[in-house]
Amino acid sequence: MTAKAPLASPDRLAAALAHLAETIDARALDGDASSSWTAKLLAKGPDAAAAKVAEEGGELADAVRRESDDRVASEAADVIYHVFVALRSRGVALDAVAGALEARQGTSGIAEKAARPGTE
Repeated sequence: MTAKAPLASPDRLAAALAHLAETIDARALDGDASSSWTAKLLAKGPDAAAAKVAEEGGELADAVRRESDDRVASEAADVIYHVFVALRSRGVALDAVAGALEARQGTSGIAEKAARPGTE
């Protein structure tokens, strides 16, 4: 099966991700859980953030299997948002994620996975 569209518009996505990160940081600093879902989730800690990542990941998987492209995009946005909140809840900077991605550049996914301890 071939993909319908290329993964284009990296500048647009980068701008949206930067805005999202700034918004999450602002909500975390404000800490008003009564008016911010982000602050409320962060106040519950990493376990709650992890549960939301798992929930949203499942919803994305279901959407990929049987829903519209618009729904897939929406669920992917939910996953990205909750991943960012989870990272913030653990104090893991986006620069650390960027470093992990950069370290994998030029390496096949098969080779990268085989190099991880405990994987086949």
